[in-house]
Amino acid sequence: AAPLCNNLSVLQVPSRNLTHFGVVHGPSAQLLSAAPEGVPLAQRQLHAKEGAGVSPPLITQVHWCVLPFRVLLVLTSHRGIQMYESDGSVMVYWHALDSGDVSPVQAVFARGIASIGRFICVGTWSGRVLVFDIPAKGPNIVLSEELAGHQTSVTDIATEPAQGQDCVADVVTADNSGLLCVWRSGPKFKLVTQIPGFGVPCPSVQLWHGTVAAGYGDGQVRLYEASTGTLHVQISAHARAICALDLAPEVGKLLSAAEDTFVHIWKLSRSPESGHTEVEHCHGECVPDTQVCGARFCDPSGSSFAVTGYDLAEILRFSS
Repeated sequence: AAPLCNNLSVLQVPSRNLTHFGVVHGPSAQLLSAAPEGVPLAQRQLHAKEGAGVSPPLITQVHWCVLPFRVLLVLTSHRGIQMYESDGSVMVYWHALDSGDVSPVQAVFARGIASIGRFICVGTWSGRVLVFDIPAKGPNIVLSEELAGHQTSVTDIATEPAQGQDCVADVVTADNSGLLCVWRSGPKFKLVTQIPGFGVPCPSVQLWHGTVAAGYGDGQVRLYEASTGTLHVQISAHARAICALDLAPEVGKLLSAAEDTFVHIWKLSRSPESGHTEVEHCHGECVPDTQVCGARFCDPSGSSFAVTGYDLAEILRFSS
């Protein structure tokens, strides 16, 4: 695995009792599917599409987007955004990044991928978030909107399907300065609130029941009210930069992984009295001598999780 934040994507296929894993390494992404016993069944390698230029572009992230009517695999790189059918067999869309007015010293890339409703959101180096409108089938994908809320490059995007509330904040985007932008999705996305950073990047972000969980470059995890930006909880979770957060939505478990070789599991809950989010530490796991770069729950109940590390040829899977 390359030393990139959020460098692991997991897709469960309950109908076939399979789990798919995606990891980025240089100009390629490795896709692996495994049965419950952990036996690898199939492996596929995807390469970033060549744009203009001689050297193959480096991939920055791979992520499965589960839409209401289909699942797409999205790859981001220094040249563009590729969307595939979920098994990586057929590319359905390619969006080239326009580097027209960029200075030669500025790196051009896309990073931060999430889906909400029929939309897929992808962050870019310029701070803009591209919103793609995805049809129920076929390749007629349209770039419907560009969201301008960030001044520095986007690091991660999280979404949560609306639980039937009006005026709901269901998308959060994070950037290199630590700024968080909270949005309401729709045919036109609306900026709900901005949560200022404090000088360190926010590499990973999650949404749970209207609470934003943000992991920062100083090892802190902070929980905010999504609609107002109010800080509820601040956890000194790690000794080094956080590289991945994930949520098991069914049980409110939050996973945090960092460059200090630790993966921690936290239980989130809402206090009935105050309505504030409360946190309890459940478990800590050390992956010795490993620069952790990706970590994800393998199922919605959070009973197992997988970890990737820099230059590690395996994906490590832990079950409770």
